[in-house]
Order: sequence, then C-alpha cells, then structure tokens
Amino acid sequence: MERLPTGIPVLDRELDGGLPAGSVVALKAGPASQSELFLNTFAGVRESLYLTTVRSADAVESGLAVSSVETGEPVVESVDGEDPIESARTYLESIPEDGTVIVDSTEPLEDADPVQYRSLLTDLDSRVDEADATAFLHALKSGGERSRNRIATEQVADVVFDLRTMVTGTAIENRLAVPKFRGGAALEEPVKLKLTDTVAVDTSRDIA
Repeated sequence: MERLPTGIPVLDRELDGGLPAGSVVALKAGPASQSELFLNTFAGVRESLYLTTVRSADAVESGLAVSSVETGEPVVESVDGEDPIESARTYLESIPEDGTVIVDSTEPLEDADPVQYRSLLTDLDSRVDEADATAFLHALKSGGERSRNRIATEQVADVVFDLRTMVTGTAIENRLAVPKFRGGAALEEPVKLKLTDTVAVDTSRDIA
C-alpha cells in the first residue's frame, strides 16, 4: 500500500513511511494547544485544500504566510456558517489527486444533524479514497462528553492522532498518541514532542 509522508519525520519513521493513501485522519487536540503546527506542516507536503469552518480564509492565509514551517500554497476556502454541511460538500470534488484536504475544525460540522454529518463523512471518505489523497480533520477536544457526531468522526477516521498537552508548574509537555491505525500498526506508546514554532522530537529525559 502506498504511503504518503506527513511532513513530520518522526511520525513518518514511526508509521513505516507515513499514512496509507486514501486515509482519513482525525487530529484530536486542545483548542489552546499548538496543533495548528501540524496542520501547517500537513499543508506543505502536497497540493492541498484547506477548509476553514471557524476562522476567515484571510486569517488562515495570514497564519500560513508567517508560519515557520513550510506550508506550500494551499487553496484556502471558508465553509459557510449558515449551512456548513452542504457548503463543505461543494468542495469535495476540489480535493486534489494525491493531495491533502484539511478541515479546520470539525466542531461546526459536528453540530449538524447526525444523519447529515454522517452522510458528509461517507462522501468525504469516498472522495479521499478515489483521489488517493489524505484528509485531516482537526477535532478539538471539549471538556464534556463526546457527542454522537464526534464518535462518528473517530469511527470513520482510519487514523487517530491524539495530541495531549500537559502544563505543570515548570514545563509544558506535548505527547502524541496514535491509538488507531487502519492499514498499519498503532503506536505502543506516545511520542514526546517539542512544539514551539515547529514540530520536533523532545529528546530531554524525564526526571522522576
């Protein structure tokens, strides 16, 4: 099965070269984390379509322009807030062949009727598979219970990246777990990362 690099060498090594072509990936992260660094990196690897559901297209383009990671030149489109499901659906055919689509973030879509949302996920999955592309769904974590639609996001996803940010009195620790990986092996333990203006491995030793 063809593997598509994520653009993050440490992940690609752990995942035997990257993600299987046609994968839908859910990136779970806290809203106050540096998870946008992952999105910016993913956008720079291949031809990309970036769908923004919360921020304006101008705000996303400005953020990409000043990013310290290579972001390429993704096409940025704003999903209509009045009917985000149908608005997002209109862009499915624009997903580039062998490319990347980023949905940032899933919350407005997950607020929709469950039947409509699951239909969109099904169509997205089919289009990504047809195009041998990769989809990244930026699924921000909330403090409450997972909604029915968030469960659907995780079920449809072929791969789940779970970014865990822990703030202590002396440090901020970031660990990336990969608990789900269709077409490959999930990681046995989280990878410790440094997230500043880039994504890098944290080589510091934990002190008990």
